[in-house]
Amino acid sequence: MAASADPYRHVVLFKFKSSASPETVKAIEDAFRALCAKLPFVKGYEWGRNSSPEGLDQGFTHCFIVSFDRPEDRDAYLPHPEHQAFVHGHLDAALEKACVVDFQSMA
Repeated sequence: MAASADPYRHVVLFKFKSSASPETVKAIEDAFRALCAKLPFVKGYEWGRNSSPEGLDQGFTHCFIVSFDRPEDRDAYLPHPEHQAFVHGHLDAALEKACVVDFQSMA
């Protein structure tokens, strides 16, 4: 079966601890961008801060979307040493909660 032309998306929402300083959050934003830029199997990266007026965010302030050609590339990304260093070096101490949803576009 041929690979789908639609990217495989890894969507991550972050809720930071109240103790996470603005400088820490900025460092995480920058480190996530740098991580995705250096890994060849990452095909796309975008992020933003929540601006929804609906009040349904449950404290999640940041959304990051990492795109891959296929699920196997995501599977290589998750245990990759650079990704693990990012998680343990930046996120472990700063995150209260994360939510992850992965999907292949059905468009």
